[in-house]
Amino acid sequence: MSNRIRDIRKAKGLTLADLAAACSPPTTAQTIGRLETGTRQLSLGWMNRIATALGVEPASLMRDAAVEPPRIVAELGATGPEALATPREALAPSALAQEEGPAPLVLAVTASIGEYRPGDLVWLRPLEPGETRVLARAVNRDCLVPRPGGRFAFGRLIESEGARVRLLPPGAGQKQVVVDKPAWIAVAFMLVRAI
Repeated sequence: MSNRIRDIRKAKGLTLADLAAACSPPTTAQTIGRLETGTRQLSLGWMNRIATALGVEPASLMRDAAVEPPRIVAELGATGPEALATPREALAPSALAQEEGPAPLVLAVTASIGEYRPGDLVWLRPLEPGETRVLARAVNRDCLVPRPGGRFAFGRLIESEGARVRLLPPGAGQKQVVVDKPAWIAVAFMLVRAI
């Protein structure tokens, strides 16, 4: 049975050396290359080490031979679409979303608002509030924030001062929303849109 290590590594923008260094304990780029190509046996121990380094479930490293995976056949650049010398496997959003920490949240869009269309799924990664460094990564990005009474606020995080955050909703003409001491903040990192 073949594996998907190379496809997942490339989809995450990692080199062989990056993945080797991310393993615990670190290994060599040559070892990762041999595991990817099948010239070295992929044991359960290696599967767990590599899956942890990639931030995915170990089962996602294996490819089902009975199912033909979706393929990336071209890349669209500034000069137009360019064929790939060798098509590569396209990964499902769920395979890319796995990381350490809390599970991703998904916001389903049911009406056109701002840049969002009905049927869009906005994937969000929860952050721990209060850490200045963490909140700095969320500024000027779309965020979902819980409000009292089981409600939510969604919009562009425009300011974070102390325990208070300000969001600019995606709809035109809407007023900014201020939330005091949110339990968490989830930052949008992926949009899934059916065409």
